[in-house]
Amino acid sequence: MHLQSFGITDVGMKRSLNEDAFYRSDEIGLYLVADGMGGHAAGEVASARAIEAIVDFVHRHLADDTLTWPYPYDRSLNVYANALLCGIHLANQQLCAMQQANPELGGMGTTIAALRITNNEAFVAHVGDSRVYRFTGNTLTPLTSDHSWVNEQVQKKLITAEEARNHRYRNVITRALGNRFDVEIDTVTVPALPGDLFVLASDGLTGVVDDDTIADAIRSRSSLRECVNHLVGLANAAGGPDNITVILVECAEP
Repeated sequence: MHLQSFGITDVGMKRSLNEDAFYRSDEIGLYLVADGMGGHAAGEVASARAIEAIVDFVHRHLADDTLTWPYPYDRSLNVYANALLCGIHLANQQLCAMQQANPELGGMGTTIAALRITNNEAFVAHVGDSRVYRFTGNTLTPLTSDHSWVNEQVQKKLITAEEARNHRYRNVITRALGNRFDVEIDTVTVPALPGDLFVLASDGLTGVVDDDTIADAIRSRSSLRECVNHLVGLANAAGGPDNITVILVECAEP
């Protein structure tokens, strides 16, 4: 599988600090988006540190396949998915330990949306409300479900999706890296076929641009760069209330 990607992060229209971070590597098929929180630059620290920890472990595993796994190995997943999961657990552990050692970092945390593509298979892992989508057959399908207060209310049919979009608690997330040592990570594995495109985004995009508009932008794209810039522009045109991070990953024949 030949992979091609493009990604950017933008501070948005209302924030003075960008607490988002991202990583992309077509060489190893690894893509990450993290949206930090905590204030006083702690969110920026959390997102950057999480990305660094995950990338570090994945690369160490690639360099040494005898590396000891500090967490249980899930035999239902391939070794590449296991390495990504382990990296996320290590990132969470490091963020929790940093807060114990540095009280001024207390309350910091970050979302994580992670994608690993190997051997025509896409493994997705996430915590929080940053999202991953798959665009295939001209249809955009979400592969993640937000760990947020409003999404939980929508799932319980207590509020509508439209009410959730404008709810005063729409930014309250119920799960994040750095909150507790035993974080729960949601995962899904789907095919990655030539012609497929994957989207990773922080809620700076998805909180103000709906899925239909994102799908229309992908359908009309002339290039990955143009599409990503257009999506960020749409978020800023809608007020840009938060930091915006978008990665597009395109799958093609080798």
